[in-house]
Amino acid sequence: MPDVSGTKRRERRRPGSGIRGNEAVAGWLFVAPVVVILGLFLLLPILMALWVSLTDWNGQGSPFRAGVPFVGVDNYTRLFAEDGLARRDFMTAIRNNLYYVAIVVPVQTVLALFLALVVNRRMLKGRSFFRTAFYFPSVTSSVAISVVFLFLFANSGAVNGLLALFGIDGPAWFSDARGVLHILLGGFGVDSAPAALTGGGPFGLTWWDWLSGPSVAMCAIIALVVWTTSGTFMLMFLAALQGVPEALEEASTLDGAGRWQRLRYVTLPMIKPTLFLVLTLGLIGTWQVFDQIYVMSQGNPAKTTLTPAYLSYRTAFRDFEYGSGAAISFVLFLIIIVLTLVQRRVLRERDGDRPRWFRRRAERRS
Repeated sequence: MPDVSGTKRRERRRPGSGIRGNEAVAGWLFVAPVVVILGLFLLLPILMALWVSLTDWNGQGSPFRAGVPFVGVDNYTRLFAEDGLARRDFMTAIRNNLYYVAIVVPVQTVLALFLALVVNRRMLKGRSFFRTAFYFPSVTSSVAISVVFLFLFANSGAVNGLLALFGIDGPAWFSDARGVLHILLGGFGVDSAPAALTGGGPFGLTWWDWLSGPSVAMCAIIALVVWTTSGTFMLMFLAALQGVPEALEEASTLDGAGRWQRLRYVTLPMIKPTLFLVLTLGLIGTWQVFDQIYVMSQGNPAKTTLTPAYLSYRTAFRDFEYGSGAAISFVLFLIIIVLTLVQRRVLRERDGDRPRWFRRRAERRS
């Protein structure tokens, strides 16, 4: 006698049948407009830009017509392997951005966390006022703030005037092309590069160039960016801190944890997803910095504020080398992806990161 019940069970388990199958179809119908929009206005332009990076298109006509020269990976090899102005400018931009990222990301993250810890205190009077005051620079136009900072850091501006009160002769912020490390060495009598640092270096720059440090103009831009971005990240940290259970902090205090131990072993692990988000957004934003560079310096003085994002714009829309400009943007995209993956690996949670008292308490609870 045939197994009718088994046949019915198999029919019920067929994919795409029954209520669940209808839900899947309905779900795809609901997300289809968004998928189409993202495909047309995000994925398709990326693929078109990738094609442009493999050509020598000069902006005349369509990049997909038959007469556009196809150069393959030549636009990429010029950035890394061929001696010339293209490689030197690109590596100068990478050097500038490395110093920029190395300073901005840690400083804005620490400052945002500190501000969040301050405004999260229940005993603080006027918490709403301080939260608004700290967040206000983040909602102000970056172009307007950049113009204000240009006046502040002018040769006769407020910053040099303040330094003069302490007997310090302020620098020519947007005219001095020396890096801060070179300026510090100049104070000790080292005005020229040692022979060991000028004989060669990676990617067309000497070691003396790589070790110059950010210029004073880049330092002014760094101060602007840290001031305008810390408020946004403060709100993210504040939302995460308000989700930390009070009972957990009280229990750690009863177990003998001090203020620093509570921050390191209780608060930071609890807000680690937010910390990863802040660091990732900060990393992406610092590698894509453009508007402050465009308004305040346009890569000057002597290309010490040149960044890959601005170099990509200048190469494509000023020099009309759209293939090279697109290649720079894709290299920048790969840099961001790789650094984000490395950051994710570094910040992953390990059992050995927690102190013994925290692990013992977890074992007792289990």
